[in-house]
Parts: sequence; structure tokens; C-alpha cells
Amino acid sequence: MRTAALLLTAALAVSGCADPSAAPGGGLKITFLPKQVNNPYFTVAQKGGERAAKELNAEFKATGPSDASASSQVTYINTAAQQRQSAIVLAANDENAVAPALKSARAAGMKVVSFDSDVVKDARDVFVNQASAAEIAATQIKLLSTALGGSGEFAILSATANATNQNAWIALMRKELEKPEHAGLKLVEVVYGNDDDQMSFQKTQGLLQAHVNLKGIVAPTAVGLAAAARYLSSSSYKGNVTLTGLGTPNQMKAYVTDGTVKSFALWDPGKLGELAVRAAVALVSGQIKGAEGDKFKAGELGEYTVGANGEIVLGPPTVFTSDNIGQFDF
Repeated sequence: MRTAALLLTAALAVSGCADPSAAPGGGLKITFLPKQVNNPYFTVAQKGGERAAKELNAEFKATGPSDASASSQVTYINTAAQQRQSAIVLAANDENAVAPALKSARAAGMKVVSFDSDVVKDARDVFVNQASAAEIAATQIKLLSTALGGSGEFAILSATANATNQNAWIALMRKELEKPEHAGLKLVEVVYGNDDDQMSFQKTQGLLQAHVNLKGIVAPTAVGLAAAARYLSSSSYKGNVTLTGLGTPNQMKAYVTDGTVKSFALWDPGKLGELAVRAAVALVSGQIKGAEGDKFKAGELGEYTVGANGEIVLGPPTVFTSDNIGQFDF
């Protein structure tokens, strides 16, 4: 009997199962793994995750690489598995590079929640998406088109070449350009700043030197958008080249105020991080299995339903302009 009890205890430790009489996250250990640490966007997401973990009585540990390279997250995934964490919540730098490590972690009983940037579907339990990819792509092209009066050459300044979310958005932006109302827009180049401030700054400069008729830049990455805005704000291109994309209000307020950027979009990354951690707790505690139609309550965020392919969508993006940017603090 004693041996059986010890085996049961060990099994529960590996699987991350909690005492059902405890708080929803009682005894659970959550590892939060962003694309890179010290990235303002993921810092906000981490704070949201921390809030959720505290409320749910779960232990929260944030860790990650300083660079956003494809394989930089693998070591951290392996460490989380070795430490028998209940779940890992990660934004992937590369959907395939992290897959083998995640599959091994799942085989050992750890739940996997991807957020912001997905992994291959058989390497995770659910994906918490900030908004539908189609909405994100359409919003950015609409903002650009409105600013340019429907015509002109533009370029895209992305994060890394392997970023799942960036590539999905860019593919859908190309589809948006096929619509008759966007016939006047011409995408001339896509470049990658690797979510590095200085590289993104240099890529912006390079785009403007390479394309003398460039009228706009779309940067679907917070690091890239801020870096491009910094370059434009102190150059002769300010006011002549439209910049839009995805960024955080606190990073962009100065550039909206001085007229460098007219509008950009994003969701609340704090709520995204919170929802991802709440989904992880719901998985580990058995509230959901990650199947389509599963429902769970996410505190003040409301009730969410798992959709096709294990996707949970936070909600539509918000457009920020000089009229409303002062109302946000993240």
C-alpha cells in the first residue's frame, strides 16, 4: 500500500495535478517563456500572467532568452520539464524548432499553452491568439490605405523570418492587397529586424534608401514599430512616409504626439498573458482538455470557448490615435 501511495504521489507531481479541494491553481507551477526577455511587449504580457497566477494561487516563473533566435527557447523548455513544471506558457520564435522539446515535455505530463506566436499543433494543448490573424492583417492594411489615400509603395518591417504569427499576418496582408479597394497599394519588400531595436532601426534606414518612392512602412512588431518611429521622427521622411503596425501605447505616445505616427493597432498584451495563464490552469486542473467547444471562465475577462485546432481568441485589436492613446497605460 505504501508503495502504491508513493507511486500515486509521484504521478501527481509529474502531471501537475492539484488537490481538487484547493484553489484552482493551488500547487501548480507555471513557467512563462516569452520570445525574449526585456522586450516591452512581453514584459506587459508577463505582468498579466503574474496577476492571474497570483489570483489563482499558482506559482509563476518567468524565464527566457535575450535573443529571439529560432532555437533559443529549447533549453528553457527542457529545464521546465526537468523541474516538473505543471505547464509552460510560451510565445514561440519558431513553430518547428521548439516542437521536439515541447512534445517530450507533454509526454512527461506537462501542459503546453502557446500564445502570441503558435507552435505546430501537435506540440501544444491550446493556442491563445491575441485576435484572429485575418483581423490583424486587415486592420494594418486598412490603416495604411487610409493614410496613403489608397495608393503608394510600402514595405513591411517584420520581426524574425521564422516567427509564426508574423508570417501568418504577412501572408494575409498579401491576400488583402488582392482586393479591388487596395489595388493602388504595392508591397515592394519585406525585411526582418529580428525584434532587435538597433537592427530594426537600420532596416528602416535601408528601406528608405533602397526605395525612393516608398510612401509607407508596416511594422507588425512592437520593437520594429518603435525603432522605425524613432528613425523617422528625426529624419526628413517625417510626415512624408506613413508608419503603422502593431505596438504598445506607452512606447508610441511620443511618436503619435509629435505626428510621426498617425495610427497603429494592438490588443492589450497584459490581458493576453493573463488569458494564457488562466488557460494553463484550466488545463492542468482538468476544467478543459483543449477540445473544440470546451469552455472556461477567465476571471474578469469573461468566459472563453476553445475553437477549432485548439485556438482561444482574446478579441479584436484596438486602433490607437491621438484621440484615445492617452486613455491607455501599457
